Amino acid sequence: MVQSLWNGAWIAALATGAVVIALILWAAIFHRKRRAKAELPPQVRYNLPIEMLYTLIPLVMVSVFFFFTARDSNVLTRVDGDATVKVKVEAFQWSWRFTTTVNGKTLQPVAGVPVSDYHQGPQLVLPTKSKVEFDLSTDDVIHSFWVPEFLFKRDVIPGIPENNPGRKFEITTLDRTGVFAGRCAELCGVDHSRMLFSVKLVPQAEFDQYIATHQAGSAQ
Repeated sequence: MVQSLWNGAWIAALATGAVVIALILWAAIFHRKRRAKAELPPQVRYNLPIEMLYTLIPLVMVSVFFFFTARDSNVLTRVDGDATVKVKVEAFQWSWRFTTTVNGKTLQPVAGVPVSDYHQGPQLVLPTKSKVEFDLSTDDVIHSFWVPEFLFKRDVIPGIPENNPGRKFEITTLDRTGVFAGRCAELCGVDHSRMLFSVKLVPQAEFDQYIATHQAGSAQ
């Protein structure tokens, strides 16, 4: 859904831009003042059909944008609560701490420090093509949890109490393995640009093995 919403927004923006550019060029080419004609063009006070046109068209456009945004926002922000993988994301100046729970079993937290390369930051391991619920929290300033490949970004706002729906969201992970960059997308202080992490997507079998070796209290 996120991809279709993204594509639709780009198509609408490009179409609007094309119409605006065409109108600008039309006015510049066909309504420029001729040097041979010194008199002013006809002066009119108003043109009711045109005024209605440029009032109704933006109204229709905004209404369409609002409809699709409201419809898709409700779907994107809905949390069913039935995800088998749940991740508590704690943001702090200037890194992250991830605590993963799988079917009630809590894995060892993964925490990081500011880094210059996302490969060196804390790594969150998740299974491919699986529903994952995220719970975002912070105790200092506003951060923003962003994995560009997921096409999803969510602000991490201090002061939101635990179990409040405003700090949770869920996604279905990608249907391919790999290591994907993550970062804070909200200017949060001097080391904001080094607040990097990575998400590693692995097959379910490999994730099951990861769970077995990373449960809280297990030996490495």
